[in-house]
Amino acid sequence: MQLTQLGAVEDGFPAPDCALNDPNGLLAIGGDLQPQRLFEAYQNGIFPWYQAGEPILWWSPDPRAVFTPDSLHISRSMRRHTVKCQHYRLTLNQAFPRVVDLCRKIHRHQGVWIHPEMVLAYTRLYQQQRACSVELWNEQQQLVAGMYGVRVASCFSAESMFHLETNASKLLLQQFAVQFFKAGGRLLDGQIMNPHLARLGAIEMPRNSFLEHLNTAESESLRAFWQLKTLSIGI
Repeated sequence: MQLTQLGAVEDGFPAPDCALNDPNGLLAIGGDLQPQRLFEAYQNGIFPWYQAGEPILWWSPDPRAVFTPDSLHISRSMRRHTVKCQHYRLTLNQAFPRVVDLCRKIHRHQGVWIHPEMVLAYTRLYQQQRACSVELWNEQQQLVAGMYGVRVASCFSAESMFHLETNASKLLLQQFAVQFFKAGGRLLDGQIMNPHLARLGAIEMPRNSFLEHLNTAESESLRAFWQLKTLSIGI
């Protein structure tokens, strides 16, 4: 199957089922990261992932790693840890630039793709209220974990996370997910499965099923959820 070459922003994406099997999910190459194109990608279950200095690569893997309201797993040890962290604060969209920058700095030795072009692209989506950040602050009001991603309909596609304290990213992910699902969220997208996501309860969902969820309208309760500044922490 031939890889699609994207040109101007008016060039639409090919159907996700046109993606390659090897490497899994590679769908198109080229184009740009203008907000219109980037958000259109997420609306169609597609995301960019490439190294700095290389052409943009667009992916739609099959299956997809996701958390659902029924799959999320909070272990007994994490429940105990949550009790210890009752005085931590979980916030939405209070430190988006810092979260992205810390994700970039902490993961850069692993060859992670968060280079300046990507930072600018997701910052523009944030300015349009399409990208969001989640922050965890300890009792000293220090930022100890963060996550950012893109909201699409009833789904949230997580792009990257960081932590500066043991178990802080787990606490952030689990507490965010519980309240996101309670507000009407359907899927928390982790994109590609790995052992860490699996331990937390992520499951592999066929791409076609994942795409169906992207067509589910955002409820009023979920829309209101994204306007909150602080989320509660509990078990």
